[in-house]
Amino acid sequence: MTQNHVSGIETSAISVLKRAVEMDQSGCFESSLVYYQEGIQLLLDVLKAVKDESKRGHYRDKIKSYMERAEQIKAHVKQMKEEGKYHEQIRIAEDATGYSYEVLFKPYISNLLTEVWVEDPYIRHIHQLYNFLRFCEMLVKASCKVKTIHLLTTREETDSGQQSSALSELKESLSVQGLTLDLQYSSTIHDREIRFNNGWIIKIGRGLDYFKKPTGRFSIGYCDYDLRQCHETTVDIFHTKHTKTLGDS
Repeated sequence: MTQNHVSGIETSAISVLKRAVEMDQSGCFESSLVYYQEGIQLLLDVLKAVKDESKRGHYRDKIKSYMERAEQIKAHVKQMKEEGKYHEQIRIAEDATGYSYEVLFKPYISNLLTEVWVEDPYIRHIHQLYNFLRFCEMLVKASCKVKTIHLLTTREETDSGQQSSALSELKESLSVQGLTLDLQYSSTIHDREIRFNNGWIIKIGRGLDYFKKPTGRFSIGYCDYDLRQCHETTVDIFHTKHTKTLGDS
């Protein structure tokens, strides 16, 4: 491994661990764990490549410190889950970037996840339908084994054909991937909520529709949602041992 390569990995580790500390200090413990684990692995890669013993000692101390903090967070999160008191909040600022669905939902996706419920009244217009498509793509690519996605939304009144056609096409496409899309409509829902059957509940103030419209089709952020600017919104994350299905009271 060349010195430039080692320096690059170290720079990445610093960036990831800085994000871990920020999430930790803001009380987003589950998210911070993901960043701590990624950062620690990067530092371990650097440690393997470094020959200077004084530098190796420095990296060992750093790794030990971050590992100890990660274990403390794990114990805290476990206790809060057992007591049914786990709650964290993420505030997405106006024009913020770096909040793609992959980034936002990654900390709550595990091998235990097999079923997802999405309750969002605004999966109607074309850009909202694309948002839901991207959310489904994120689940298809994730390491979990999701088999069923339930969507409860409202029916588009002015052009229901477009909505119906898009969701039917998505349902067929998901079936090819081995996933079932269970689609239901309601004229009375207002809340936005996403439930995972591994216990996580994610409530986004704006639902999946928190991205701003790009300035043009060839502007940065048009394709990569990590680079897409966001509307201001709040994300509340809870954990429960008993995940209710949509429609339960």
